[in-house]
Amino acid sequence: MDSSGIPSTGQILLLASSSALSALLYSVYRKKASIAARLSEAKKISLDQDLQSILAEAPGKCIPYAVIEGVVRSVKDTLNSQFVDSCQGVIARLTLKEKKMVWNRTTHIWYDYEKVIHQRTNTVPFDLASHDDTITATVRVIRPLDAELVLEKTYENFHQATSSFTSIVGHFLSGERPQGVTEVEEMLRLGASITGVGELVMDGGVVRLQPPKQGLRYFLSSLDYDALLESHKSSVRFWRVLTALMGLAAFATVAYVLWKRYTWHREKKKEREMIEEFEEQRRTRTAGEDEAVQVGACVMCLSQQRSCVFLQCGHVCACWQCYRMIPVPKKCPVCRATIDRVVPLYNS
Repeated sequence: MDSSGIPSTGQILLLASSSALSALLYSVYRKKASIAARLSEAKKISLDQDLQSILAEAPGKCIPYAVIEGVVRSVKDTLNSQFVDSCQGVIARLTLKEKKMVWNRTTHIWYDYEKVIHQRTNTVPFDLASHDDTITATVRVIRPLDAELVLEKTYENFHQATSSFTSIVGHFLSGERPQGVTEVEEMLRLGASITGVGELVMDGGVVRLQPPKQGLRYFLSSLDYDALLESHKSSVRFWRVLTALMGLAAFATVAYVLWKRYTWHREKKKEREMIEEFEEQRRTRTAGEDEAVQVGACVMCLSQQRSCVFLQCGHVCACWQCYRMIPVPKKCPVCRATIDRVVPLYNS
């Protein structure tokens, strides 16, 4: 805080950044908490022979947000892994990631950089079936790529980049050193256990799981329902603690700025009181002296009568004690002329 009592630029920036970050973290926390709350309210439906009768009795043959667990079964075609024999699935994603070292011109260090240079996802229609093979009821999964889905990694290989002497020199000059390309294949395999959370609807005798409305999240997770719900609750607790810590930091910053401003005002008030007290004492002391003392008082101590004449300027302005206190070379306190000699003054 500067001399005028205004918070410094650093304090303003700290307060603004901590407040903005607190608001951002709070919004993320509210969003996570809302997802976990709606997920906990989702209706859990068993994948059995009573599934169609339950939907037939539901309003509009639809359950807006339902949880259903089953295993992946293909409708007709399947996808084969390009790298692993006898590995079949219904969703296959091939990703190529370029990895390189990049020179930071600010920090003057090399850091790892990775970006996706190609990604292709193939999918075929599939159902969720019961773990019990004797149950024939199935649920058709609609638009699975719109769901939060973590695929199983079936293949990963890193292809090292080859470099010549000329290319190495060029890489150092350009500030980029390619290291290679990572090839990753991920699949949703046949027989995998999946927990689906979304809108469950029956249309033409076919039960479908599709993305829910009203902004609800669509899930296709390899975790069971309890584990999925617990993971989201853990995320909510993490963001709540992080938001609370950042909120405390913002509150501490505000308290510090207010305390500094209060301290500044208190010091200024104390300074004003001291000046007023000094002026009052000076007025009281001056008012108690008679007219003769006021006129003939020494200009230096304001308490003794003037008792000497300074030559050559001729000023009568000080008492003998104050004259002796004037440093060498002695000069008149009125006109700053050099004092050659002093003549005592006798008032009769």
